[in-house]
Amino acid sequence: MTDRWFTDWEPSRRWPHYTRANAGEVLPTPASPLGQTFSWDRGIVPGARLGSCRTGLYEFTEYDSAHPEVFGFFGGYFFLNLANIRMQAVRNPAVTVEQLDVAFFGDHPDVPPYVAHPDDEKPHLMPAIEAHLGFVLSTTEWPELLQDRAAVDAFRDARPDLTTLSDADLLSRARRTQPMLVHGFSQHYVASSSSGIAPGILAAIGAAIGDTELPMRVAAGLGDVDSAEPSYALWDLSRSVRASEPLTAAFDAGVDGLVGRLASSDDPAVAEFRTAWDRFVHEFGSRGPNEWEISAETWETSPEIALAALDRIRLQDDDESPRLRHERLAGEREAATEEARAKVAGEPELAGQLEAALVGLNMMIFRERAKTNIIKSVHEGRMVFRELGRRHAEAGHLADPFHTFMLTNEELESFVIDPSVFGGLLAERADGYRELFDLEPPFIIADGDVRPLSEWARRSDAPTADVAAPGEVLHGVSGSPGKVTGRARIVTDPADPGQLQPGDILVAPLTDPAWTPLFMVADGVVVNVGGQISHAIIVSRELGVPCAVSVTDATVKLADGALVELDGDAGTVTVLEAPA
Repeated sequence: MTDRWFTDWEPSRRWPHYTRANAGEVLPTPASPLGQTFSWDRGIVPGARLGSCRTGLYEFTEYDSAHPEVFGFFGGYFFLNLANIRMQAVRNPAVTVEQLDVAFFGDHPDVPPYVAHPDDEKPHLMPAIEAHLGFVLSTTEWPELLQDRAAVDAFRDARPDLTTLSDADLLSRARRTQPMLVHGFSQHYVASSSSGIAPGILAAIGAAIGDTELPMRVAAGLGDVDSAEPSYALWDLSRSVRASEPLTAAFDAGVDGLVGRLASSDDPAVAEFRTAWDRFVHEFGSRGPNEWEISAETWETSPEIALAALDRIRLQDDDESPRLRHERLAGEREAATEEARAKVAGEPELAGQLEAALVGLNMMIFRERAKTNIIKSVHEGRMVFRELGRRHAEAGHLADPFHTFMLTNEELESFVIDPSVFGGLLAERADGYRELFDLEPPFIIADGDVRPLSEWARRSDAPTADVAAPGEVLHGVSGSPGKVTGRARIVTDPADPGQLQPGDILVAPLTDPAWTPLFMVADGVVVNVGGQISHAIIVSRELGVPCAVSVTDATVKLADGALVELDGDAGTVTVLEAPA
């Protein structure tokens, strides 16, 4: 193991603190060289710099021109720049650094203290900050995001048969996605960084009126969450399977070989299902278990991932429809909102803050919409590079089609001119890349002290965590309301949900749209990581499923099959019985 990975950034001197908090939910694995340099360094990162300046909290000129300090990459792993994020508290009088740190880290002992820098305070930015706050707390519609969605959908619809394009034309198509990533992440940064404003205001109101659960109760069942749409679509497909004996028989035979069995059937119900499935893949094929990483498999490249979820969803009864769950939760949200309004009726200032915060919750919807647009853009690049890998592995230029993802952004034109000279280099990089997966990235990098990779902890050396005994309580963060009891089912790969059954509690390492269809099978969800505005929380609230996140090491501390009680309001998991 070398002491640094060849695509790693130098740590910032201006903003030298980094964290994996929340970053592990975005890129849980090391970024491939192409994923980092093509998608992130030349797309998403410039978009984040632009978006941060649009919030009024930052100035374009205070960033490093090559690697703007919004993020960081060390050991191939993605980090958020904690010192940079803290400017959102330093420069905004409505939030303190202490409050921001608590939201990110709770009482984690390794968080470096805030030390003021002469360039931190920028009073002249206040008019722009206040204008942005006004935007967040008054915006009910963001039509530009719908225009962005139409644009990326049109790009997908116009995708030609990639096998017919020359290498140069393939690369040209991929290059067209980079401006889409810059613009898309600029939008996403604005929405994502603003998503915590309304919950923060609601928390203060809740404390004032004696209702600490107010933020969660009025943020449930918002509706129109783009990242929940694949789950609704899979639910509809699952009803088709339940209603058809040939489809049920095909699924009963297992997910392995299912695509072939469906293709060979001439049953009308199966043919109708195939047509609906093709529409599903066309619209949602960009989603997958590590979708920000361009080399990762998705529902289009590996349909078995989505089919495995569908195989579990079909077991659920009709009265557990996510639409029915959502309607119930939306009704509870409306009741909680009216209850809160009644409590602040005699307090004009609190009443005004409440109404503004209720509007500000739309940023959660906008965040998921902007993210969906970006993921579609990443995927169109993914499909190009998979085709390049396929054809040059067949031609003998590459030992493995995956090796195209070992290229860097700067090498792409040279590869297209003469791919034969890259074979050995890319194979060597692939060996080094695989080694990164065994590294445990530090949770905090303080003062720019990036230790040599040879000193990083290795996952293969990590001791096994003790399994929680009956009566033990695991603590996390409250996500989606409700208290349920069921058998814990540990699922570490959405393509292999094991024996997850209706009534079980899904316990997962992280969640993104490749995981969330499984929410419709389970009665509750427990996740190792995530924060108050994480994907798991937003979608579980949309689908009406109790949820707790940041339950550290839940996937190893909870025994598969143990009877547990999940309290989504408190964010706790109590072990009731050991597995039978």
